[in-house]
Amino acid sequence: MSLINTFIGTPLGWLMWLCYRLVGSYGIAILLFTLLSKIILLPLSVVVQKNSIKMIRLQPEINRITAQHYGDKDTISDETIALYKREKYSPMLGMVPMIVQIILVLGLINVIYNPMQHLLRVDAATCKTFVAATAQLLGVSELGSGAQLKVIEAMRDPANYDYFMGLAASLPGVDVSAIISAAQSVNTVFLGINLSQVPPVWPISLITIVPLLSCGSTFLLCWAQNRDNVLQKEQGFLSRWGVTIFTVAFSTYFTYLVPAGVGVYWIASNLFAIANLYFMNFLYKPSKYIDYEALEESKKELEELKAKDAQKKKELEPYKKQEKEDYHRFLSDKEKKQLVFYSEGSGFYKYFAGMIDYVLKNSDLVIHYITSDPKDAIFQMNEPRIKPYYIGEMKLITLMMKMDADMVIMTMPDLETYHIKRSLVRKDIEYIYTDHGVSSDNMTLRTHALDHYDTLFAVGPHQVEEARAIEKLYNLKPRRLVKVGYGLLDEMTEAWENTPKVPHEKKTILVAPSWQKDNIMDSCIDTLIEQFLRPGVRLIIRPHPQYVRLYGEKIEGLEARYKDKLGEDFVIQTDFSSTDTVYSADLLVTDWSNVGFEFALSTLKPVLYINTPMKIMNPEYDKIDVVPFDIRIRGQLGGELGLDELQKAGDMAMDLLSRPEEFRETIQAVKEKEIYNLGHGAEAAGRYIVRRLEGKKR
Repeated sequence: MSLINTFIGTPLGWLMWLCYRLVGSYGIAILLFTLLSKIILLPLSVVVQKNSIKMIRLQPEINRITAQHYGDKDTISDETIALYKREKYSPMLGMVPMIVQIILVLGLINVIYNPMQHLLRVDAATCKTFVAATAQLLGVSELGSGAQLKVIEAMRDPANYDYFMGLAASLPGVDVSAIISAAQSVNTVFLGINLSQVPPVWPISLITIVPLLSCGSTFLLCWAQNRDNVLQKEQGFLSRWGVTIFTVAFSTYFTYLVPAGVGVYWIASNLFAIANLYFMNFLYKPSKYIDYEALEESKKELEELKAKDAQKKKELEPYKKQEKEDYHRFLSDKEKKQLVFYSEGSGFYKYFAGMIDYVLKNSDLVIHYITSDPKDAIFQMNEPRIKPYYIGEMKLITLMMKMDADMVIMTMPDLETYHIKRSLVRKDIEYIYTDHGVSSDNMTLRTHALDHYDTLFAVGPHQVEEARAIEKLYNLKPRRLVKVGYGLLDEMTEAWENTPKVPHEKKTILVAPSWQKDNIMDSCIDTLIEQFLRPGVRLIIRPHPQYVRLYGEKIEGLEARYKDKLGEDFVIQTDFSSTDTVYSADLLVTDWSNVGFEFALSTLKPVLYINTPMKIMNPEYDKIDVVPFDIRIRGQLGGELGLDELQKAGDMAMDLLSRPEEFRETIQAVKEKEIYNLGHGAEAAGRYIVRRLEGKKR
């Protein structure tokens, strides 16, 4: 309390003294003090109002980040923090008014409890002497927190005048008579209420009106904020009114613990805060800066996702027993585990399929296959040497910490960086990362995403070059880099080569963008449709499934705009049950989607890349002197256009379509140069697995 008295109480005491000197009434001085404090803090109110408006203005983008990465808390957090930095928004600034209010209340309590020091300007040593003398007068050892109030009360009794004047001898240089006179002039009664007294819970008297008015004014303030505060009115109903109930209850309870003067301050502060709220809304009208329509749309999108997530959790309920049994079965299996695969979902088996087939055919290894999808197709496989387990995302955290195996293979980055950690049981497990694309890991994965893997299955030379440069940059222990290739690309190539080729009467252009921010669908789809709708062309728009899921109303809007042109030669495709459309197209148009690489490298047909803003997961990607594969290779697989060059898109597309043989040769050459072990990627991975584990067995 001494710090509060020194650094907060003293300056507030001077302000209170000034107010008291101006009006001569203790109660009115408190009201004036409250008003002046609000005026002094007006610049802070302006800063907070602007910050709150900025927060709500950013909310649609925050909601879309949440929707785009729904369930991935780490990515949501990273991208939200990046957004705050970009927009110079401080989440903590909203706490400042509350902190200031607490400081003012603590300071005011100190001022009210110490009127001799703050209102009468008596020095601390003299105050201490009077307090000790009053305690002796009253026959107590100490006076408690309201000591100076009791001193003034004692001095106001004429019968004690001679007693206090007797202290003059022990206080040389102090005008004791003047202090007594000043103390007798202090009237702490306001509207019949003694503001130096603490309101009792019982009996009820006139002073009880202070806690009641505190309760009412606090409720009024909360009601106004819930209705018109730019930040609070966007909070959920339960959150708003839950805080209201707590605040009203606390403020009522609080005013029964402190002198009534503090309660008067609290009442006045609440009323002035309401006036300040509407003044700020007048000064900086929120609707002038905030797109409330976009905000409501983003809320709706997020609510739909939450509803789907809730439904998904409900669907997973019947599998809780299976998860528990599989968790116990995995950990209680005493047989030595050599090989474990972890799959994030049913669709990830395709990345492991080739290497698993090789392991089954060329060894006697037992495969333990963990999946976070209870409907994973792995449970339908009738292979005795594959032991499948369903482990949900939460139980996976502890399972991985208890992992006991020779080798764990995953497609999931960020091992050890976020929630999934390396085993605490065994330190010699070989963790292997296998890619699910040919992209630059340095640009498309987060910073340090692969630092804690022991081995990386490299798709091509670009990944090896990046990995070594990253190790050097961050002084990492060198990892094993196995030149594997990309088994899934081999499978796609084989499937395409075995597909009957029927020449199209009309050249088919497929627009298949990503779903990242500012993708083709959001930035330039109308311009591209205008460019590609021409005689002799069949145009198919195939948005990313996630985009359709999140922005169904935008797809409906697109269909409505072109309803008169839709037909056999112009299709907007939202049925993703088949990929036939993708690989049968003559030309693919995309932005930064991996489908461009898969299409070109498996079919040897060209891609037209639209250079929308890049999605860069690693902001430090340019710290190494290696141009990312995704940037370097685009022009070699077809053509690329900037957003300011879209008027050339139609002519460039026709030019690319006119040179199929040239691109077959060019893309095949790129493929041979950029991808390891063409046609044998899965075999190369499987061979490494078997060799490593057979060696450990011996």
